[in-house]
Amino acid sequence: MGGTAGFAVVVFGALGGVVAYLAGAVGLRDLRRLRRVGVPVAALVRDRVRTPEDRALPPRPLLQFETEDGRVIEVFSPVPSTARHPLPDGGYVPVRYDPADPRQVLVEGRERVRLEYAFVALGAAMVLTAITLAVAVL
Repeated sequence: MGGTAGFAVVVFGALGGVVAYLAGAVGLRDLRRLRRVGVPVAALVRDRVRTPEDRALPPRPLLQFETEDGRVIEVFSPVPSTARHPLPDGGYVPVRYDPADPRQVLVEGRERVRLEYAFVALGAAMVLTAITLAVAVL
């Protein structure tokens, strides 16, 4: 594989790797920031009415909580309800919200840190693979 096709594979592989790496790094940064500055509060879990256009599987419930200044905020849960970690309708879950932007929430204990690290690792692997291919092809 050489020429234009090889160059295209190297470029797209490197770009994809950089995007995946940055997505994971930004996700980890946001998790750390919310752990550090987030305001802890209990959020009410509410099932949402599903419409035929809803294609999100598994569905994410709504979380409703009150901020320190008295505003009631309702956001989609950043994590789905699962059999292992259910988010039952009418139940309460501990969340941390960003006081500067209360729509940014973190469900405590369900941060998905491994997923963010996987993006970082896969992105780095793709960049290294692209560099290796570039040396071999070009």
